[in-house]
Amino acid sequence: MEPLVRHTGLVVPMERANIDTDQIIPKQFLKRVERSGFGEFLFFDWRYRQDQSPNPEFVLNQPQYQGASILVAGPNFGCGSSREHAPWALNDYGFRVIISSSFADIFYQNCLKNGMLPLILTPPEVGVIMHRSQHSALTLTVDLEALRVFDSKRTIDFGFALTPYQQDTLMHGLDDIARTLAHESAISAYETQRA
Repeated sequence: MEPLVRHTGLVVPMERANIDTDQIIPKQFLKRVERSGFGEFLFFDWRYRQDQSPNPEFVLNQPQYQGASILVAGPNFGCGSSREHAPWALNDYGFRVIISSSFADIFYQNCLKNGMLPLILTPPEVGVIMHRSQHSALTLTVDLEALRVFDSKRTIDFGFALTPYQQDTLMHGLDDIARTLAHESAISAYETQRA
């Protein structure tokens, strides 16, 4: 995984609650086993019309949000089925940080395991970011060392919480396999003794 220590990016607002994993990546696109190639299908039913042309009213199709890498959304983001394809699609599209006041637990864990930060803020803090990003271009910096999210003028400056394990995982780009391989010599020594 790519380490995530400090990220600065454009914010795209999605003022909807209970966005479920089937809306994030519809079931008909779950035929791949690799983690790439899902970004083009992200929010497919909202991004495209019946004739497959882009829906100009959907936020990701609006010119001012092109290249956004931070998504701010309503509460209970990622609810529904436990499909890991949802964080894969978000990451493949280019998002590194998802901001909400709450996440479905399995989705939250899947984000962390795929190198994305599901950043929990209070509803009023999410409201400030949502409002600002809807009315003008908003770029935020997320600093995992300081556990803060802020804009360049510090008119937005909020703290957030992560466990030390989550913080270390993201900052060093470690997935479960990489963490296990860090103990390869101890595992080999044990296996040699056991034989």
